Amino acid sequence: MNTQVQSSPASGAAQRAMPLWRAWTVPTVFVMGWVLLYSQLQSATDAFMHWLSGASGMVAASHLYGAVSFFAFEVPKVLMLLALIVFVVGVIQTFFTPEKTRAILAGRRQGVGNVLAATLGIVTPFCSCSAVPLFIGFLTAGVPLGVTFSFLVSAPMVNEVALALLFGMFGWKIASIYLGLGLAIAILAGLVIGRLNPVKLVEPWVFDIPAVSNAETRPGWDARFAQGWKHVREIVLKVAPYIVAGVGVGAWIHGYVPQDFMAHLMGKGNWWSVPLAVLIGVPMYSNAAGIIPVVQALLGKGAALGTTLAFMMAVTALSFPEFMILKKVMKPKLIALFAGVVAVGIIIVGYVFNALM
Repeated sequence: MNTQVQSSPASGAAQRAMPLWRAWTVPTVFVMGWVLLYSQLQSATDAFMHWLSGASGMVAASHLYGAVSFFAFEVPKVLMLLALIVFVVGVIQTFFTPEKTRAILAGRRQGVGNVLAATLGIVTPFCSCSAVPLFIGFLTAGVPLGVTFSFLVSAPMVNEVALALLFGMFGWKIASIYLGLGLAIAILAGLVIGRLNPVKLVEPWVFDIPAVSNAETRPGWDARFAQGWKHVREIVLKVAPYIVAGVGVGAWIHGYVPQDFMAHLMGKGNWWSVPLAVLIGVPMYSNAAGIIPVVQALLGKGAALGTTLAFMMAVTALSFPEFMILKKVMKPKLIALFAGVVAVGIIIVGYVFNALM
């Protein structure tokens, strides 16, 4: 599941805005330094592994060498990509506050509303802890239940961190495919739930909460960049353990799992591979940043792309912790309906993708 931090940007009227050139100086230096360091990452890893091999006697052709080399390169790579992405996203999200999102979606009908909600879910701040207030805020603002669910599916699954990391690690084709499939699942899930309209399965007290209107301010670039830095400090530190753990699993797969085994378990030949991947992904508590290194290792070992993407979508869009949080505002039948519709959509996408690719 996707992990982000919500916070409101500082009011430009409450602070003295600094000159535009000064506000842009530090971000520009940061990006230039980032590009320089990232371009030297492979050379630095090769030098480190050469030193480690000489110091420890590790054979370059061994499984251990392959696993350690994968870990040594991927951890700083993913962390660097995440730091840059989170900073940019933090700035972008100052233009898409939850209040503005609710205002845009309020009163939207099925169809257009689902498409708009799924699209807004990509750039709107969202995490498991914010699922309940967002759900309540959307319904009290007049957003239809099906449209609300399109947002709840899209926000954690098709988040901007996942897209940017996929683009940085696999290229535009896989990132675009993931974007299209994720949006399709979010839209269709919202349409199905909206068609069923199970309003009676929402806890009644939710509709008794009055809508809150928050006046919006337009922060200056210094405040927007401050929000980006805050995202970097909070989010990168928060998800770093998941990244290390995910890269560790990926390193083990890369170094020790035989090519034929993974191709058999998650290949195209077995009808049960996609449902199995979804079932394995549901109990896992992770986010896109932590699961993408595992995806990279699985693909490198011969796992089918559709099966692997189904596994990733299940991890980010279907998680027990989020279901436990949503239990505060939904009855178990609605949570089961939500999980079932999304799971079926993910499985269908996995099968279709395996057939086409």
